[in-house]
Amino acid sequence: MIPRNIKHLPEHLYPPREWSIIETNFDEDWMGPAETVFNLANGFLGIRGMFEEGRPSVEAGTFCNGFHDTWPIVHAEEAYGFARTGQTIVNVPDPTLLKLYVDDEPLYLPTARVTEYTRELDFRTGVLRREMNWSSPAGKQVQIRSRRLVSLEHRHLGVISYELEIDTDAPVVISSQLLNRQDSMGTDEPRTGSNGDPRKGRHFVERVLNAKSHHQADLRTVTGYRTTNSRMTLGTGMDHTIETENEWHTNCTWGEDLSKVVFVIDAKAGVPIIITKYFTYHTSRAVPTQELVDRCNRTLDRAIEDGYRKVEEEQKVFLDRFWKHSDVVVDAEPRVQQAVRWNIFQLCQASARAETAGIPAKGLTGQAYEGHYFWDTEVYVAPFLTFTEPRIARNLLRFRHSMLDKARERAGELSEAGALFPWRTINGEEASSYYAAGTAQYHINADIAYAIKHYVESRRDYDLLAEVGAEILVETARLWVHLGFFNPDNGQFHIHGVTGPDEYTTVVNDNTFTNLMARANLRYAAQTARWIKDERPEAYSHLVHETGIQDEEIVLWTEAADAMYVPYDEKRGINPQDDNFLEKERWDFANTPRDHYPLLLNYHPLVIYRHQVIKQADVALALVLLGDEFDLAAKRRNFDYYDPITTGDSSLSACMQSILAAEIGYEEKALEYFQYALFMDLANVAGNVVDGVHIASTGGVWMTLTYGFGGMRSYQGRLAFDPRLPKSWSGMHFPLRWGESRIKVNLTHDEYRFDLLEGPPVECTVCGKPVTINEDVPLKITPCSVLDE
Repeated sequence: MIPRNIKHLPEHLYPPREWSIIETNFDEDWMGPAETVFNLANGFLGIRGMFEEGRPSVEAGTFCNGFHDTWPIVHAEEAYGFARTGQTIVNVPDPTLLKLYVDDEPLYLPTARVTEYTRELDFRTGVLRREMNWSSPAGKQVQIRSRRLVSLEHRHLGVISYELEIDTDAPVVISSQLLNRQDSMGTDEPRTGSNGDPRKGRHFVERVLNAKSHHQADLRTVTGYRTTNSRMTLGTGMDHTIETENEWHTNCTWGEDLSKVVFVIDAKAGVPIIITKYFTYHTSRAVPTQELVDRCNRTLDRAIEDGYRKVEEEQKVFLDRFWKHSDVVVDAEPRVQQAVRWNIFQLCQASARAETAGIPAKGLTGQAYEGHYFWDTEVYVAPFLTFTEPRIARNLLRFRHSMLDKARERAGELSEAGALFPWRTINGEEASSYYAAGTAQYHINADIAYAIKHYVESRRDYDLLAEVGAEILVETARLWVHLGFFNPDNGQFHIHGVTGPDEYTTVVNDNTFTNLMARANLRYAAQTARWIKDERPEAYSHLVHETGIQDEEIVLWTEAADAMYVPYDEKRGINPQDDNFLEKERWDFANTPRDHYPLLLNYHPLVIYRHQVIKQADVALALVLLGDEFDLAAKRRNFDYYDPITTGDSSLSACMQSILAAEIGYEEKALEYFQYALFMDLANVAGNVVDGVHIASTGGVWMTLTYGFGGMRSYQGRLAFDPRLPKSWSGMHFPLRWGESRIKVNLTHDEYRFDLLEGPPVECTVCGKPVTINEDVPLKITPCSVLDE
């Protein structure tokens, strides 16, 4: 991989703390990245870390998972089967605004004299706190304390507590606003395009949110919107309480793009003012706006009755439970532990209350990738959820099943059988306008099948397999046998004209990753069909009704899997990325300027496609996901060949390279790549953290810790550990769910200890030896011998 500079957060601004991220001074240069780093979300609602004052802001954003508008994809040259409908997540009205005026002078951080400042995101409470002292232009000292959260317990609710106190009598105005930045011309000029960067989101020019309903009473305002094209509906509102002994009154106004509740206060010296702002969002594909307004009112009624303190207490209880199941303790320097927990906290925020939706590539932290769901969820995020929060993993698989009918339609459009899941989507329709690096990535079918298999084998959840998993497996298997073909000369099964995970090599024949994953898909589909027929006859009858599955198909799937061609180069002892990859010229890395990375922003795709150069880990990913099909020597040979030509232009690579490097004994490289993944956002390794969190990379961080350094694997329903604890770490500890059991893994250089915390005994292998983890006595094992470098 091409070396990347890791520019760590400056310690004088962001001191290392194991359970929080702290900002000790306002710095305009870090404002954009900080809006990402200090984001709050719960999987349904996400808010970037904007200031309550509203200005300044680099990429202000508030998002509801799945809430999008559509637009026609215009191709310069049309062709049959191209994606037609673009989908972009909507930047919904911003609830964070509490603009402060003292003596009619606004608080504006870039020019304000701030004598004290601290902003802290606490991973244990899920609360973003800020404390600051503003010396106003008139010399009055204003102490400000705010607390903000997006509730994990209450999916549709967020709260801000805003407290201030002044040292001298003064008129104070606090303008609480709900601002539609998406359509407000004066505050956020709409833009089109993405400045040539395909990773960025599209900014609408036309109006997106159209107000259809409104309710206002006392300190509450609620508005119902309908989007222009997708016709989705949104209800959003805010309500307030105020606690103060000062005299005050309010002015309330409503507009389609801006609602205000303005508190006018005759503030006395030393008399505190506490305003609590409750805000809520509800979305739907079809429900009328008035019903969503009613739902918002009910949410706000409950929140006002409960009060801020109870909401925060419930947040703490939720996160206590989350960390009990998910925390990874690394006995290393505090900055590493801080970054580990920040990454895991992002996984919580991206997934906790997703429930009826997927997980966007940026979670709900930005508009990049337009809020689309990719294969990232199944390959990089689902393992974490399967082993820590299986309820959410199950929901995500059910969500994929809800898109199956549209996947069937898409397969038909491409003249294929079965189903083809979209490469990128929100509503189930393909939204990738560039088919070579999008639609051609048929491996997404196998990635989904892999996630189903991994979840079912880890959780023993055969009900989910029978209810939704089997139908997906049948339709994805059908696609593979129709897409591929048997070579009449030797009987081998080939898959041509596809793109693997590496988007710098497109539309190739026999991509190794795709063929291996398709083979696993076919075998698991056949195995599942036979099992359901024998063990769940009623479920099999339903499967036949839904899919028309026939016995002859099951036989064909097995035959195709057994005959699957997997490229192999005898001379080098490696698996070529595809059948012709090794015939290409190697990219001239030595003469490529550092500022020309990522290559996709500096070279025409055709220039990239004709070279051996890799964006996303491809063969390396196969060696991790299907590692039981390769011996250690083969893994080392493949790593040695592909590592030097992998650019690191994708955030998906470093974690998988670290896992593989750890397994083959390359500890230094494993740690190097782990650092890239760990600080992908906190150190802005990719240079685009302002656009949002790289959620797949955060999942990859957890996988690197547990799979890479913890040596954990689960192949064919068997749990195994072969740890590779770095010499510079004194230990690592993490919890894990397996079936109905929960265990704790404790690794040091002197001892591997496994504790059964709940559930039946767990059978596994440690360093290749079969063992059983029992409740009564912890399992203690002498560490495995270290591999030669």
